[in-house]
Amino acid sequence: MNKIADEPLSDEGTPSPAENDGTFSQAKIHRFDRVELAGAFGDLGTLLPIVVAMILINGLSPSSVFLAFGLFYLIAGYYFRLPIPVQPLKAVGAIAIAYPAVITESVIGASGIIFGVILLVFSLTGMVDHIAKLFSQAVVRGIQLTLGLIFLKKGIELIIDKNLFMSGMQSSLSEYPVNLIIGIAVFALVLLLLDNRRFPAALVALAVGIVSGIALGGLSGHTISLGPTEMRLIHPTAADFWTAFIMLILPQIPLTIGNACVGTADTCLSLFKESPHLNKAKAGKFAFSMGLMNLPAGFFGAVPMCHGTGGLAAHYRFGARTGGAPIMIGIFFVIVALVLGELGFTLLAIIPQSVLGVLLVFAGLELCPLLRSLRTNEEYFIALLIAGIALAVPNMAWAFAVGIGTDLFIRKMKIKI
Repeated sequence: MNKIADEPLSDEGTPSPAENDGTFSQAKIHRFDRVELAGAFGDLGTLLPIVVAMILINGLSPSSVFLAFGLFYLIAGYYFRLPIPVQPLKAVGAIAIAYPAVITESVIGASGIIFGVILLVFSLTGMVDHIAKLFSQAVVRGIQLTLGLIFLKKGIELIIDKNLFMSGMQSSLSEYPVNLIIGIAVFALVLLLLDNRRFPAALVALAVGIVSGIALGGLSGHTISLGPTEMRLIHPTAADFWTAFIMLILPQIPLTIGNACVGTADTCLSLFKESPHLNKAKAGKFAFSMGLMNLPAGFFGAVPMCHGTGGLAAHYRFGARTGGAPIMIGIFFVIVALVLGELGFTLLAIIPQSVLGVLLVFAGLELCPLLRSLRTNEEYFIALLIAGIALAVPNMAWAFAVGIGTDLFIRKMKIKI
């Protein structure tokens, strides 16, 4: 789904003859035009489903969440001067959405604090590159496959749910399978718009969801007002920190090291071969930026954030070439948080469950095909073993531990499957 464009785009959305063979001449540090703006919104298909689901299912503050994303995007665009993405942690998001009774707001906040501290330590001590060598591609692909399958499962559950709204409020047509009908229609619409640069599929799906929610009485009983939602200071307990570490951090760390740190640095090198800013696009610096932002954001219950190869490819594919793209999307999120916070929450609350489910399905489908990069039966064995265990037991840490242990054993003993 996220395919890296062979050539950069001109202002008309076609390859520019001045920018060819996958390189880009950084004439401007930050570019602010409509092509760069289109690229800025290129990764919303991955970001919005997870963030919206965590706000609605886990009870997070919309203003805290969007303000954190906005500030992180602004810092990333200004410092790295490349279209570096800011994404929700996929392992944390998947598990939080799947187990909301256990993964509460305070547990999510604790995970951000722990995640921030760990990444700052890894970055400042230079441990990132050494730790990355411990995790083979098979292990990382197994974790990605697991997250994709969890998103697919949760998405389908939301689509076939009898309730139209997550709040449980009934519409005037509750005796009909309205939620399912909307889900099927939006699924078809997203398929049609997957490669459309003028009308991003995720944004169109959310717009359809909001309009249909209003039409079906979703605003009944809600007061509509501008201004931020409550931004609470979180006080995690020792039990919250333990739950966050065992259920969220352990399965997330290998994915972060392999994808958000090393993978993002490698992708920058591939896409921006001649950029003078590649000296900043290093695994250790990405770890530092994630640690620096997640540590304070965790105290306000924000969604833990990272970078990622998929998000970078998405921004690039839709036209982003400079730090202007993350700066523009960062400003957008800050406005949403501080100006449209209350209104934004109300509109999110009336989006039919099936619309959110469709977006989660496509987010899952974004991760699963990464398995194709594996080459040997041994690698497929490890990836599928991790996914199988993770789907059978509620704690992904067990799947991670068994998978990496088996992988090391197979490579040490030179076992052929």
